[in-house]
Amino acid sequence: MKRTMLGCIAAASIVAALGAGGALAQDYPTRPIKFVVGYAAGGPTDVIARVVAQDVTASLGQAVIVENRAGANGNIGTETVARSPADGYTLIVNTLSHNVNPLLNPDKARYDPVKDFAPVSLAVILPQVVVVAYDSPLKSIADLVAKARSSPGAVTYGSAGNGGSAHLAGALLELRSGTQMLHVPFRGNAPALTEVMAGRVDFMFYPMIGVADLVAQKRVRVLAVTTQQPHPDYPGVPTMAQSGFPGFEDYVGPVGFLAPAGTPQPVLDKLSTAIRASLSKPATQERLRALGAVVVGSTPAEYQAWLKGDAERWGELIRTAKVRSD
Repeated sequence: MKRTMLGCIAAASIVAALGAGGALAQDYPTRPIKFVVGYAAGGPTDVIARVVAQDVTASLGQAVIVENRAGANGNIGTETVARSPADGYTLIVNTLSHNVNPLLNPDKARYDPVKDFAPVSLAVILPQVVVVAYDSPLKSIADLVAKARSSPGAVTYGSAGNGGSAHLAGALLELRSGTQMLHVPFRGNAPALTEVMAGRVDFMFYPMIGVADLVAQKRVRVLAVTTQQPHPDYPGVPTMAQSGFPGFEDYVGPVGFLAPAGTPQPVLDKLSTAIRASLSKPATQERLRALGAVVVGSTPAEYQAWLKGDAERWGELIRTAKVRSD
C-alpha cells in the first residue's frame, strides 16, 4: 500500500512537472531574451548573432538583445551563461572555444561543456581558406608541404592565438602531412593576416570572410578551401581533400546556441524552431553566406550529437598533435 501511494505521488509529480513545462513553453517568452556573445562586437560571431536575433525578435514577439561579454577566448561569456537561470532567457552563442577551451585549459575553463548546457541549435559552420601572400612562391598545398618536408621548422603559419581554429587547423596539417612547421600566434586574425600578406609568415588558415576582396586586390592567394565541395567564391581553387588531405571539412568552427542546463525541453524546442525559421529565410541565408558561413540549422537533439562528435574530433587532434595553449 505504501509503495503504491509513493508511486502515485511520483507519477503525479512527473505529470505536474511536464504540465508546468508545457505551460511555460506556451507562455514563453514574456520578456526580452539575451544572446550572450563571448567576443567583441563586429566579429563574425557577433554579426551572426545579431542577424538571427533580429529574426527571432519578430517571430517570438519579444526583443532579443545581443550582449558582448568578451574575454578569455570566450570563457567569460560562457561561464556567465552557465550560471544563469535555466529559463530560456539567457543563451550563449557558442563557437569552437566551447569544446576546445576545457580540452586545452581544464584549469581555466570553469564550466563543463556538456553538463552545464542544453543544446538549442547549430546555426552555421565557418569554413576556412589557406592563404599566402599574393607573390608567394608557394602556389599549392603540395608546394607548402614539400617545403616543410625539405626544411623542418622552416615553414611558418599564423593564427589569431593559441588554441584557435587557425592554430588547430595548422596543427592538423602538420599531423596529416608528417611535417614540422612553426606556429606563430598573434592577437587576432587581422595582425596575423597582415604578416602573411607581407610575406613574413608563410601561410595561415583564415575564415572566408572578406578574403575574396583581398584576392581581387591581389594581396593574397588562396591555395585551398576547407569546404567539402569547391567554393563558388573561389573558382579554380581546390578543396583540401582535392589537395591530398581529406577530412578538413569536419574540423570547422561552429556558431550555435546553448541554454543553461535544466532549461525545460519545450522552451528549448520553441527557441530552436524560431532560430531554424530564421536560418531558412532566403534573405538571412544570403547575408550569412556573404559572411562566409554555411547555414546548418538543427534540432536540440541533432546539435547535442554534433557537439559530442566535435569534442571527440578536437580532443583526439589535441592529444595526438600535442597541441598546447602556451
